[in-house]
Amino acid sequence: MTTVKRISPMLAVADMQETVAFYRDVLLFETEIQSPEYSVLSRDGATIHLMKAADESVMACVRGHTEIYIEVDDISALWTHVEPMKDRYKIRGLVDQPYGMTEFHIGDPNECLVFVGQETKQK
Repeated sequence: MTTVKRISPMLAVADMQETVAFYRDVLLFETEIQSPEYSVLSRDGATIHLMKAADESVMACVRGHTEIYIEVDDISALWTHVEPMKDRYKIRGLVDQPYGMTEFHIGDPNECLVFVGQETKQK
């Protein structure tokens, strides 16, 4: 039986430089490969692949209809980094979800909703 080693989202983007900067500067991913058409970002063994959309019709289909979930082990530390950016990005602050995760949500430059979560600590 084959073992799944990793699942990496592949996101269509309108502006490669702006999107790479978002994932690098806001969510602290590192740039592994960057070109005008295709980029790969990584953090702690996880990767996100970015593909330049063929045209605006592609972006019209995906804007507001794409979501990814990034699970972390210290959401407080990342939230401390992201929270000051509320004036630049659509952000929903930390919330304990009924399904056992503590999360914040942030929209990337292509209106992909990024959920960042950690299992809620028992109080």
